[in-house]
Amino acid sequence: MKTKSQVQINKEWDIVGARQMGRELAKEMGFGTVDQARIATAISELARNIYLYADKGAVTFEIEEDLNKKGLKIIASDQGPGIADLSKVMEDGYSTSGGLGAGLPGVKRLMDYFDIVSEPESGTTITTIKWVR
Repeated sequence: MKTKSQVQINKEWDIVGARQMGRELAKEMGFGTVDQARIATAISELARNIYLYADKGAVTFEIEEDLNKKGLKIIASDQGPGIADLSKVMEDGYSTSGGLGAGLPGVKRLMDYFDIVSEPESGTTITTIKWVR
């Protein structure tokens, strides 16, 4: 069974809405406070990237369940310009916005699963999962 919810990212305030929805879902699913914070941080980064680089997109939440485990899947998608050099953005310290550059490598470290697909002029989709321990 999959439960799905989505937050559209059109303005800066939507980043907060996505973060709050993700943290609430994580809490309901039984994640501890540390993992709730990790998930909220990852969502903030993903939603902020949509806002900064693609103008608009969405953060979708799905509850993944199978016989042995349950997890929160977060899909950040946009129809923006895409990422020209994926290997570059996955380097620690790389930033195009003047930020700390923790960005996508940081999201990858915070979550248990991370996948990124980006096509020039078609947009980017990042899928992450955090499993309940």
